[in-house]
Amino acid sequence: MMASRGTGAVLSRAARMRQKLQSALEANVLDIEDVSYQHAGHAAVKDNANETHFNIRVISSKFEGQSLVKRHRMVYDLLNDELNSGLHAISIVAKTPKESGS
Repeated sequence: MMASRGTGAVLSRAARMRQKLQSALEANVLDIEDVSYQHAGHAAVKDNANETHFNIRVISSKFEGQSLVKRHRMVYDLLNDELNSGLHAISIVAKTPKESGS
């Protein structure tokens, strides 16, 4: 019998973010970097400074014809649950394949 990932497995915030963004945006490139350690000790960061700040770089054809504001709104909307449950800040680079040269 093959081992499977139990349904009770808890995914990290980065893994949940990756799933949501990849699924909805069908990204050619999706880089998610946890930079929470850079913000430890800031007033807005509570006792557990894990997975609160991320840099996100996403390249997707879904961004074609969308303004930068609209692209960022798409990402924020997809991550709304995370933003309401401890994700404090994200830095977004959102480009089309043509803009990225890929």
